[in-house]
Amino acid sequence: MKKPKFNTSNIIFLIVIALLIIPQTRQPIQIFLHKGLALFGPSIIDENKREKLTDYNWQLISDSGETYNFNEAKGKVIVINFWATWCPPCIAEMPSLEALYNQYKDNVVFLFVSNEESKVIQSFINKNEYSFQFHTPKTTNPETFQVSAIPRTFIIDKLGNIIIDKTGAANWHSDGVREQLNNLIKE
Repeated sequence: MKKPKFNTSNIIFLIVIALLIIPQTRQPIQIFLHKGLALFGPSIIDENKREKLTDYNWQLISDSGETYNFNEAKGKVIVINFWATWCPPCIAEMPSLEALYNQYKDNVVFLFVSNEESKVIQSFINKNEYSFQFHTPKTTNPETFQVSAIPRTFIIDKLGNIIIDKTGAANWHSDGVREQLNNLIKE
């Protein structure tokens, strides 16, 4: 019977598997991998395939405890991001969303929505020095926003057309997204 040979690639493979099994190392590795996937900007939906948002009946609670009525966003350019602090692809794309927020916060409504406890979210935001405000749902999400996977991000024009609907990590501060937002703001 032959003795199995261990070459370098087998050893590296076993180390990676072991690191993914150990809970303390799993999330950083997953975040690193998703950052690689988040190098690309999201795709824009073809005009003839865009869904139109009709239900603005949704209330959220801001990080300061105030109720936000989604009807206030009607007629404005909107970016909605569903996320969680424990989600590796959410964490991977958050720096690009923060950069987008900082550039467009005066002209675009940003809603960073999470179902987690406010203390957990606030701790995450403070630790990473993010400046955006987060929200938690107070009422049931409109049907369009019944998301089953996160992160999921929508960009909506002033008429309620969903221009981008992206599940998974992306580069939200890409040239394509910024060009699209600049065009939507001008309309």
